Amino acid sequence: MGANVIVTEVNPLRALEAVMDGFQVMPLAEAAETGDIFVTLTGNINVIRKEHMLKMKDGVVIANSGHFNVEISLPDLEELSTSKRTIRPNLEEHTLKDGRRIHLLAEGRLVNLASAEGHPSEVMDMSFSNQALCVQHLVERPKMEPKVYDVPKDIDELVARLKLMGMGIEIDSLTDEQKNYISSWQMGTT
Repeated sequence: MGANVIVTEVNPLRALEAVMDGFQVMPLAEAAETGDIFVTLTGNINVIRKEHMLKMKDGVVIANSGHFNVEISLPDLEELSTSKRTIRPNLEEHTLKDGRRIHLLAEGRLVNLASAEGHPSEVMDMSFSNQALCVQHLVERPKMEPKVYDVPKDIDELVARLKLMGMGIEIDSLTDEQKNYISSWQMGTT
């Protein structure tokens, strides 16, 4: 949508992927000085902290879409604030001691859940289908070792295929020749 997106990352592989996808990558301490909207998506604690908030511009918006309400250090934000007011539901304005304002969405909770009206049915139908088919998979294989398993590829593909069909979208299929070619290393090596 034309936004200038900056990615902050601790994982070198993900950082490199972001660079190769055309995004700027830099430490959060550096991005804090220029960004207008900050969204955490890490699943970790205290990602946006006091030292970042102290560098942010007046009027920034901060939100969490990663994990519970711990990605943004709310105690740090409270400590830096002289006042807090609710501008509208799910939007708080924190005025800092130097007069700058930081706007917090959804009280730091998962913004996509707390500020929305639930997940859209276009997503939930696939989630429920996936869950039901995975339960069937587990029932049919009672001797599985207790651990976390990835959703089997055939289940993911079935749900995707059914969703596309329900949306009236058709896709190509591999020919037998193509299936044989990608399942073997022999063609083209002699």
